[in-house]
Amino acid sequence: MTAGIEVRQRARPATVQGAVSAERETLRGVDDSQVVAAYLAGRQRAFDELVGRYQKRLLNFVHRTIGDRERAEDLVQEVFIRVHRHLHRFDQSKKFSTWIYTIASNLAKNELRNRSRSPLVLFQTIKKNWEADHRPLQFEDKRSRPEDLYRKRHLRELVEWAVAQLPEHHRVVFVLRELEGKTYEEIAEITDCNLGTVKSRLNRARNRFAQIIGPLLD
Repeated sequence: MTAGIEVRQRARPATVQGAVSAERETLRGVDDSQVVAAYLAGRQRAFDELVGRYQKRLLNFVHRTIGDRERAEDLVQEVFIRVHRHLHRFDQSKKFSTWIYTIASNLAKNELRNRSRSPLVLFQTIKKNWEADHRPLQFEDKRSRPEDLYRKRHLRELVEWAVAQLPEHHRVVFVLRELEGKTYEEIAEITDCNLGTVKSRLNRARNRFAQIIGPLLD
């Protein structure tokens, strides 16, 4: 069965392949609301476009929030499963980015709550980080000097560690604002808090973050 499908795909006329490529280019050139509308109208490739736009961004957000890369990958997969299942209920007058970040935020917060009730999971996460420390440095850009790459990697690790020390409700708003660049209004909607609460939590998170990381940078 699979072989038959592959043969038919290879034998697909160039005109059909051109139409597929044209559709992908069209989807890449429109905003989220139009991609959502296209998917709801039956264009299946529109969902792939949404995944392409948000997968890496959500992975960074969830990873920074819970501190576990592998678990973050699982949660982001769950985000897209829920989006696929419930997209027909999405209020298209709202921003899609806010809706999908809300789903990711809720899953991340649930993960943190479950972890706090499971000392074994917490220990396993800490142990995994110990083992990760023995991995060699990976230089993404070989044109940069090793000492510059080391400093950047070291600073990134300090930032991620300092963020992980923040209380959950402070950590979420800090990551959304300082690392994801969300507006106060978007954060309020994602976290289901009023603007005053968001600003208060963010101010406290910034102060606490500065207290934690400041001595490490001297």
